[in-house]
Amino acid sequence: MFIGQDVLSGLLASAQRRGVLTSTVLAAMLAGCGQSAAPPAAGAGAAPPPVEVGVVTVTQGSVGLMTELPGRTEASRVAQVRARVAGILQRQLFREGSEVKADQALFEIDATPYRATLASAQASLARAEANLMQAQAQAERYKPLLDANAVSQQDYVNAVAAHKQAQADVAIGKAAVQTAQINVSYAAVNSPIAGRIGRALVTEGALVGQGEATPLALVQQIDPMFVNITQPVADVLRLRAAIAAGKLKNAGDKATAAVRIVLDDGSLYALPAKLLFSDLTVDPSSGQITLRAEVPNPNGVLLPGMYVRARLEQAAFNAAMLLPQQAVQRSAQGDSVKVVAADGSVSTRTVKIGSAKDEQWVVLEGLQPGEQVVADGFQKLQGKAPRAKPVPWSPPGAAAIAAPAAPASAAASAARS
Repeated sequence: MFIGQDVLSGLLASAQRRGVLTSTVLAAMLAGCGQSAAPPAAGAGAAPPPVEVGVVTVTQGSVGLMTELPGRTEASRVAQVRARVAGILQRQLFREGSEVKADQALFEIDATPYRATLASAQASLARAEANLMQAQAQAERYKPLLDANAVSQQDYVNAVAAHKQAQADVAIGKAAVQTAQINVSYAAVNSPIAGRIGRALVTEGALVGQGEATPLALVQQIDPMFVNITQPVADVLRLRAAIAAGKLKNAGDKATAAVRIVLDDGSLYALPAKLLFSDLTVDPSSGQITLRAEVPNPNGVLLPGMYVRARLEQAAFNAAMLLPQQAVQRSAQGDSVKVVAADGSVSTRTVKIGSAKDEQWVVLEGLQPGEQVVADGFQKLQGKAPRAKPVPWSPPGAAAIAAPAAPASAAASAARS
């Protein structure tokens, strides 16, 4: 029980007057009074200790401007397999949906009529070659006779003309043989390119090539794959204007610009793509331009016609800062961060956010290099202006590198015990 000094003095004076207290009792009361009064005097006015929060130090540098645009995949090579001669389709020589090689046989068309035509052309050529031999011999025999005036000039001219006509007949015969050979070869339908073949568009026994080149199948090369990306022309013009004004700088050679593909389910495709070109023509119906990227597809994950999104770096910020996304508080009123000053005070700062890059926000305005931004421990900053003790923050994955060593040490200790 706490007794005030004034009250205690009064009690002592009264006790001395009455003679009821001994010196021992008085000493005990004084000692108890001193022990009770000391703690409140020592703890009065003490400030709470600063709370520990994880911070990142702001650094400034060149940061690539990542743009995410829609796109469609397209096979890098597409070949329509067609019948180039008329006839009955006799055999299908491939399995639908399989990989085929260039010049691999796919179909067989009945070549019997074309082989007969080839034999007839070869016979006509043999007859033309025999006539040529006879005409050549007659022209050579008339030459000396003309010099000796044994034959007339007209007879010699007729012999030379017959020789030349026989030569022309041989040339026609050779062309007919070549045409017949081509038709025979067309009866065997081969794949023009290597790739994956789809379903057969006709069945065995069908009449194909009658009056038109009948489509038989479609072969597509999907490794590599093209990605046709579309971008509004207004965005392109704004980007060029920002580069011209010095706010942004060109990302470099477009032929070597890296592109990452985001699949329809939101996952990132494992292999990077390469930007090939940006079209100069604007689509009048949509007001967009087309960019084309090439991406390796060795496992056939990408299929023609898939909807994807492409992330590409078209420009770079000259002076920008990167912050973890969890350090930025986004709301309808704007974006803000909490900054820890040198004296431990915490203030809220409004910032201007650009695009996202590798799970970080690109901060364009509102911070200065060297400032410390809170990335972890926001719940500790609730209340009336608490002071903070900043400690370096690192992503959760970085701390997990040394984690597997702990169970091994515990197992070794358990084994020794």
